[in-house]
Amino acid sequence: MSQAFFEDLEIPKPAFFLNAGPGSHAHQTARIMVEFEKLCEEEKPDLVIVVGDVNSTLACSIVAKKLLIKVAHVEAGLRSFDLTMPEEINRMVTDAISDYFFVTEESAVTNLMKEGKPPETIHFVGHVMIDNLLYQIQQLKTYDCARFSTYNLKGNTNDYIFLTLHRPSNVDSKETFEGIAKALNFIAEDRQIFFPVHPRTKKMMEQFDIKLSDKIELLPPLGFKESLFLWKYAALVMTDSGGLQEETTALGVPCVTLRDNTERPITIEMGTNVLAGNKKESILDAYRATIEKKGKAFSVPPKWDGQVAERIWKNILNSGVR
Repeated sequence: MSQAFFEDLEIPKPAFFLNAGPGSHAHQTARIMVEFEKLCEEEKPDLVIVVGDVNSTLACSIVAKKLLIKVAHVEAGLRSFDLTMPEEINRMVTDAISDYFFVTEESAVTNLMKEGKPPETIHFVGHVMIDNLLYQIQQLKTYDCARFSTYNLKGNTNDYIFLTLHRPSNVDSKETFEGIAKALNFIAEDRQIFFPVHPRTKKMMEQFDIKLSDKIELLPPLGFKESLFLWKYAALVMTDSGGLQEETTALGVPCVTLRDNTERPITIEMGTNVLAGNKKESILDAYRATIEKKGKAFSVPPKWDGQVAERIWKNILNSGVR
């Protein structure tokens, strides 16, 4: 899976590969820590930069700090305040031990200040993921989109919904998943839904015998470019992903988030994202409200301008880390 990301996003071949593989949170984190410790002892870095809130973010920050290596956290300070989310644990622990904090939105600055972080270590730089998004938008302009498996499926219409669904809180409970499915089946009578199905979601659909409407087009997992090709033009995106909340906000695409909370409140404040929860009626209410206000003005969050990586690098150089 990682190789597909490297190819799709045109990322250079990595210098090191930890080969941690899948597994439970504890198993994966432990394997990353063991392998990353070996790498740090061999390479002796002055600074370790960790990004986001995945298990490798947590694992590498702990290893670095125990080896007395400074840590910089990119996307620091985001909080959902929901401790049932594994990502929230990763965010909180990483920020507890990091030395430098690069944040995507003002709420993250507030959170870090409340947690007692020195103001001089907090840098509001914007969102580096938007750098990639804007780059990929430009690439799509010259890309032969007819190569996408969904090219003919999309056709010339933009009146469809792009859906992603994978969080354990949504798909690991039969009752919750069935409620979401009923809402989606109702919405599909109004607009066709394109649904690339995450492997975890596919497994739980089969286990719970979840029935989806024929008007919901089930697709295999898609690469970033092909997903962007679909959701960029959609009438609406429905998701439980953190990243899609931000990407749709950056491009002004209406988004309904199938969660009770978000660690990215800027996406709601800027007017493109609506929290729907994961109950049938609340999802339908959010869908109707979003469609009704489609086309209204929105604003791109400050510093989400494609220059974030450069700002991060300048701050690192200015910090004196050598």
